[in-house]
Amino acid sequence: MNDQETLRIHLPNATATEALGARLAAWVRAQPGGLVYLEGELGAGKTTLMRGLLRELGVQGAIRSPTYTLVEPYEAAGRRLLHADLYRIEDPAELYALGLDDLPPPLAWWWVEWPQRGAGVLPAPLARIQLSAAGAGREALVTRCGSGLDLPLST
Repeated sequence: MNDQETLRIHLPNATATEALGARLAAWVRAQPGGLVYLEGELGAGKTTLMRGLLRELGVQGAIRSPTYTLVEPYEAAGRRLLHADLYRIEDPAELYALGLDDLPPPLAWWWVEWPQRGAGVLPAPLARIQLSAAGAGREALVTRCGSGLDLPLST
């Protein structure tokens, strides 16, 4: 896959969405940190994808949506992983209170829902995952944004 190329994946159910998250765990294992944008409307499957990713990385216990906490931190595969939801952010400057300066993406993994709310503050992502309804299931558009991150996916 070349830089900026997008892979389209049909996800017929929540199990397939979790399986996609599990396949993306290779990204976390490959490097100490990075930023991934998770885009999609409410209910699109962003937290379901994260559940698959985190379970594959060995996280046990509850995996919650960060809708109200804004950030859910995890230790996984020897890495710090932050699942953030910016839906309730009104000003991109509010991101500084979330610890972006303390744990920047090169040192930790940030998986960010509603990244457009952090425009101008969030750095460029390594990848963008867009989830949307597609018939009875979902569709994922996975885009690598630049080099340095191999998509561990097959078409």
